[in-house]
Formats: sequence, structure tokens, C-alpha cells
Amino acid sequence: MRLTCMFSFILLFGAVGLVVFIHLQDPEEIVHQQTPGIKYNMGFQQPKKDCVSSNNQDRRLRKNTADGAAPVKQSDSLELSESVPTKLQSTDRRQSSIMFAMKDQQKGEETDAIRLHKRRRRFIIKKSPILISMNSSVLNLPTLKSEDRNNNKWKSLYQIQGERKRIMRETCSKYKSNNRRIITPYHVSRIFVEDKYRVLYCEVPKAGCSNWKRVLMVLNGLASSTKDIQHNTVHYGNYLKRLDGFDHKGIYHRLNTYTKMLFIREPFEKLVSAFRDKFEHPNNYYHPVFGKAIISRYRVNATKEALRTGSGVKFKEFIQYLLDVHRPVGMDIHWDHVNRLCSPCLIDYDFVGKFESMEEDANFFLHLIGAPRNLTFPKFKDRHSNEERTTTKITQQYFAQLSPAQRQQSYDFYYMDYLMFNYSKPFEDLY
Repeated sequence: MRLTCMFSFILLFGAVGLVVFIHLQDPEEIVHQQTPGIKYNMGFQQPKKDCVSSNNQDRRLRKNTADGAAPVKQSDSLELSESVPTKLQSTDRRQSSIMFAMKDQQKGEETDAIRLHKRRRRFIIKKSPILISMNSSVLNLPTLKSEDRNNNKWKSLYQIQGERKRIMRETCSKYKSNNRRIITPYHVSRIFVEDKYRVLYCEVPKAGCSNWKRVLMVLNGLASSTKDIQHNTVHYGNYLKRLDGFDHKGIYHRLNTYTKMLFIREPFEKLVSAFRDKFEHPNNYYHPVFGKAIISRYRVNATKEALRTGSGVKFKEFIQYLLDVHRPVGMDIHWDHVNRLCSPCLIDYDFVGKFESMEEDANFFLHLIGAPRNLTFPKFKDRHSNEERTTTKITQQYFAQLSPAQRQQSYDFYYMDYLMFNYSKPFEDLY
């Protein structure tokens, strides 16, 4: 009995293998094996409206093969010589159907390509980068108007911009090789677009970004005053367009013709400002996501309450997380490098402002782009308005909690930002 079952299984396996072999045989080889001397009279067949893709070609071939095995009387079918045996007629009809299917597929290839292009059009920017040559920006910085050239204040601010850009370019040239620059959607994902005044603004958190978004919304006609725009509207309203939302042509055009600007801040001061904002006040995102991971990894004998809520992260623990190459949770834009957020060595920024001289720099920029005279950069504090702004003195108090080695490692972490934007060392013992 067992021998009979085994023999039946072998026969069944061989039959299945034969069927699979016949099914997978190359159609072109089948066509070349046609019996010579048979004449075909191929009638015209109207192609289908929907093109056949390569994925369902096998189903179509099987369907045509089945149709060819039965007698067909329509005028657009194959007509064979009466002297050909019935079995051969069936074989040749099947072969001819395969040929027709291949021809029909070729007819639909052009339409398929068009449809595929349309389908992929909105995804193409994610698949391929934009190649822009070094220093390709057509616009460097709006020139001073004739009536402003005799104004010592405007002339001084203009010269400061030239010096900041020079230092930035020299740093990039010294430490980075970008003769042929590849710009991907990641590099422009932090850039906001204002088309009316042709402005591109790279958002640097904790460097006046909330108020700059308010200004852009007013320039765009979305509000009449910066005072009318609430914090949640600024950050969660999605009223401003991002540069990575445009296609290649739109990105390339704006990078080369719009005024590109960013505002930066002393790195340690920016870091302390972010820590105070996210960890010293109630926050339903940073405490459970970052706080719990930091306390769990770096606090010895942490309480169950601290592990449950993630509240009460200490600055020293935060720095341990920041400097850890195996961080328990990823990086965040609020304490990431400006060099990574805005890619100044890839994108030629026309205007570089500083948080330390925000009012003067911001209003100078608005003057250069021809903004309405009644629009000035807002001075109010966006969040925790009753709390003192993070100053140099407050920053030093926080970093005094660290060891000299931790301060040095923190400085090394932000070294390129210090160098590129010409900030001096925050502590004398740093090297």
C-alpha cells in the first residue's frame, strides 16, 4: 500500500512539473517553433481601452489560448487552410493568439508609459535628487535702494551680511566638498515659501521661528497683524507652504530666484532654551517620548512615577542623552545642528540673521524685500511669556552643572555651528 501511494505521488509530482514547464515556456520560443507552410489571415481587432500591463499578461495569454481551442466563426478570427488537421488548427490558433497578444501589448506600451508617468509624477521628487552647481543662486542679496546707500545704518548692516556669508562660504569650502551639489527633499523640508514677496525661510527652532512664521503669514495676506495669530495657528495650521511640497521645477526655480534667509542663535543658548521649554514645563509629547527614555537610561534608582510620566528630566541627564551615540530615542529639530536643519553648504542663503540682533536684522531684511512699512518683527515672547528669556547668564548656570569634559563634548557636538556662524567659545577652558 505504501509503495502504491509513493508511486502515485511521484506521478502526480511529475505531472505538475510538466504543467509548470509548459506554462513558463518563453512565448517567443513557441512562436519560432511554428510549423512552416501555414498561411495566416490576421483580421483587424479593435484594441481595448484599458492597456494591458505586464502583470496580467499571463492571464490574457491563457484566455486567448482557451479561446483558440474552440471553433471560431467571427470574421476577425484566424482563418486556416482546410487541408490542415483539426489538432494542428487548434495549435496554430493558440500560437497566433499569443502573437496577437504580444502585438496588442506593444500597441499599449506608449499609453502605459504615459499613465505610469502621471502616476509617479507626484512621487518623483522623493526618488531622484536635484542637481545644482555650487553658488548657482541668481540672487545674492537685494541691493540697497539709491536713497539707502547714504544711510550709514543700512550700509553697515549690508556689510555685516557680506561678512557673515563670506565666513559661511569659507567654512563650507574648507570642511565640506560640494563642487556638485545634490539637493534632496530632506534638504529643503524645513524651508517655508512666501511667493508674494519671493522669500524662502529656513526654520531654526528656538531662534524666533514662531514670530517669523507670523511675519510670513502677514506678507502672504493670511492675517493683517502678527498679534492676531495664535501659537497653535502658527505651528499646526498648515497655512504656509514648504519647499519640498513643490515639484523639481518649482523647487529649482525658487532656489535660484527667491531671497533665501535663515536666522540662527548661539548654540548653547539655543540648547538651554529648548531644554527649558520642553522639559521644565508640562508637555504631552516630549515628556512621554523623550523624558521617559532619558530617565530610564541615565537615572540611577529612578522612581516609578518618573519612569511612568517622563517628567523632571535634569539638564545633566539631557546632555548625557545628547552626547550618547546610542541614544535611546532619536534626534529632535529643537536641538539638532543648524548645519543639518538648513544645509547652508548646499543652499546659498542670501541673508543670515542672528537671534542676538533679531530686531535690527529682521527689520533690515523686511526693508530689503520691500515689505509694508507698518510690518515690523514682533517683540513678544511666544510661550511662557511670564518667564525670563534664556540669556547668556542663564545658559552659563545650566552648563555649570556639567563636568569640564561634558562641556567640551557639547562644544564639539556643535562645533560646525560655532565655526560657520562665527560664534566665540562660550567657556574659556574649551579648546
